[in-house]
Amino acid sequence: MNTVNNKAMSRELRRYRSAQISKAIRYIVLTVGAFIMIYPILWLIGGTFKDNSEIFTSINFIPSHIDFKAYADGWHTRTQYNFGKYYLNTFAYVIPKLFFTVASSTMVAYGFARFEFPFKKILFALFMSTLFLPQVVIRIPLYLMWKKFGLLDTYIPLIATSVFANEPFFVFMIIQFLRSTPTYLDEAATLDGCNSFQRLIYIIMPMLKPTIISCIIFQFIWSFNDFLGPLIYITSLAKYPVSLALKMSVDTSSGVVAWNQILAMSFIALLPAIILYFVAQKYFTEGIAASGVKG
Repeated sequence: MNTVNNKAMSRELRRYRSAQISKAIRYIVLTVGAFIMIYPILWLIGGTFKDNSEIFTSINFIPSHIDFKAYADGWHTRTQYNFGKYYLNTFAYVIPKLFFTVASSTMVAYGFARFEFPFKKILFALFMSTLFLPQVVIRIPLYLMWKKFGLLDTYIPLIATSVFANEPFFVFMIIQFLRSTPTYLDEAATLDGCNSFQRLIYIIMPMLKPTIISCIIFQFIWSFNDFLGPLIYITSLAKYPVSLALKMSVDTSSGVVAWNQILAMSFIALLPAIILYFVAQKYFTEGIAASGVKG
């Protein structure tokens, strides 16, 4: 009996050791992978404290000395405006775009997911097919349209399209979430006298919180980093967003580019997206997982 027990304990011990070794290997692989993924950001931060010679001769992200002069010089820029002005300009159109994107995408997704109407499947297929339409195809028609309206050099062309749910990706995310949720709450609200709009506000919107936050994160990153849109529509220096200000700071006319200043301002430009992601990481993960559930 003791021999059998010893053999069983030995097997359990081997299994435990094997599981621990497997777990350790997974953690090591994940740690190495995570370091590889964040290395560019670490190098970017380290590059803000280096001069040009050190930037182009070393791949090490640890600088030889710490000096915040690049941040101060880069913030003041070579124009009459500091970097804070370009930050405010960016938020001036990004925040309204976030609001209109969430509002319009939610209403369109709500209509497709909860209502029946003629040609619903055909309209949904046509709407989703625009997801595969290259943006370059509509750049010129949109530019000509806004030019005729006299709205060039304003933020309206950057905001207006989001009013009409022109982001099929977000609509699809919300529809997938709604298809995975039961309808008995809607039916109960209807019995209590709620109309379709009240059901959306009081029943659907609270359930959509994780997916809406995911949409906000995606749209914020895409809009905040958008370069081509502002480049086409914005011509006044006083209205430049961060993306154009960074490109403008690469001044090659003097023959010397202060890359540490550009890296410093690039890191500052990344901060809002990084902070938003970590603050809303829990809801972002829930929203991505929920929108992938097939209803």
